[in-house]
Amino acid sequence: MKHEDHITARSTASLEDETKKESIFLTEVHSSENSSTHGPKYIHWIYKLDALGVESTGIERVSAEERERLAASRPMWHLFGETIGLWWAACGGLTSMSSYFLPTLLFGLNMRDAMVSGLISMIIGCMLAAYASTMGPKSGLRQLVTARFLFGEWGVKFIALISIVGLVGWSIINCVLGGQILQAINHNISLAVGIVVLSVVSLIVAIFGIKVLLKFQTVLSIPIFVATILFYVVVCQKIEYVSQSNQMIKEEGNSAVTTRGNWLSYFAVCYSITLTWLGGAGDYYVMYPASTPSYKIFLVTFFGIAVPTVFVGVVGTICGNIALSYPPWNEAYNTYGVGGLIVETFSAWGGFGKFVVVILYISLICNNIMNTYSSAFDFQLIDPRLIYVPRWIWATLVAIIYFVLSVVGRNHFLEILTNFLPMLGYWISIYIALLLEENLFFRSSIERKMLHEKEFDGSYEELYNWVNWNNPKGRTMGMAACLAFLCGVAGAVVGMNQVYYRGPIADKVGEYGADLGMWLSFGFTAIAYPGLRYLELKKFRR
Repeated sequence: MKHEDHITARSTASLEDETKKESIFLTEVHSSENSSTHGPKYIHWIYKLDALGVESTGIERVSAEERERLAASRPMWHLFGETIGLWWAACGGLTSMSSYFLPTLLFGLNMRDAMVSGLISMIIGCMLAAYASTMGPKSGLRQLVTARFLFGEWGVKFIALISIVGLVGWSIINCVLGGQILQAINHNISLAVGIVVLSVVSLIVAIFGIKVLLKFQTVLSIPIFVATILFYVVVCQKIEYVSQSNQMIKEEGNSAVTTRGNWLSYFAVCYSITLTWLGGAGDYYVMYPASTPSYKIFLVTFFGIAVPTVFVGVVGTICGNIALSYPPWNEAYNTYGVGGLIVETFSAWGGFGKFVVVILYISLICNNIMNTYSSAFDFQLIDPRLIYVPRWIWATLVAIIYFVLSVVGRNHFLEILTNFLPMLGYWISIYIALLLEENLFFRSSIERKMLHEKEFDGSYEELYNWVNWNNPKGRTMGMAACLAFLCGVAGAVVGMNQVYYRGPIADKVGEYGADLGMWLSFGFTAIAYPGLRYLELKKFRR
């Protein structure tokens, strides 16, 4: 068949027929609670929990009509307000703050270098995560489900596994830090107790789904904000120690090249703090109507992540700097880690100070809920049959995994934090490079509009035929993205700077090396993908 005839034949399929096919599929998935013909009989009872308010839907697409209906039931300002509350509760607490204690204590950076490196890198991560989030309302799909349109049916399975590892890793960081905090408050409490409490509460809220999650996070964002202000108060009472810490850093006598290497390594850590939201940012916008302007979604996500992260990042950086030269805080840090340092800052306030610390502890739960919620969808991407197992079952499995791993690794918080976060930044840098080039170069051309069946009207949504979310033949094969991904991995290997391995390029910068993995992984991928994608389109026409 000629190329022109092929396009004409494909374009004759109506949107109504496509929507009908999708509806049939979703009906089959959800009818398992009433029919013995769909899915194993032993899981039918699982769907009965839907009547109790548990969200049983998974990676299925939320249709445009359903999103419009939901939007009509309440004003948009209310939905935007809940989303901002969601981001503040997740980003405006100890999870984001934890890395900002380290530039002086671990990387040997003075206040100026720590602030510049930490804040600029974080803002770059916010911008990329915000860009990815705009796909949520347009597609009605979870973030990594849209990755099927890049990596194909098989490649996305590997991406889903990587995402699960990343979200579980963040949850381990939260759990270990939470355990440190409760142990520092009461030395008789085992570190495992704090891990148990955080894991159980996170799971309960994540099970009930997006509606409960939004309300829970919005309500708690207010006390978390107040607790952070109080943290500023106690930290700034010791602000005079900043100059002493800076002097101690200067006396260490690190060369300028070594300092730049440490600066770049810390840059990679803070870049990963906000960039890692990219893997699930779109998950929280699938209820927004498709007509929602992308710039509004971008701005809500960008400021929703950036403002609270800057807010906690500044005070965390100051606190960590002071702890280098102020003996009580330094001793608490060396004894109980970051959690002990936080508790010690409030020690002068007695019981009220411990209460404030508990509020900050709750902020870890807010972050963990989102990790638990999003990771459940990733499991359903691994195999089509797993979609029949409801999301809350996968959320429970994830909670069990990170609980066990947190207990095992509870004495290695710093190693997990400083070595794990940059690794997340590597793969997501590769993913965003692919997404940007696919959207800018291949989903905006005449060729792409012709190959996607529908009459193109210039809108972002028309560049993807979202109804093919579960139809492998209607999407790219993903060969180009997978090969470009491997090129990005090669870039990460030669540029990474971790305890267990230092790449040959990273090793060239200073005494301790510099983490350049995120830059090189992005660059290698960006160079390789356009040519590979062009060949894929020319060969397979999709």
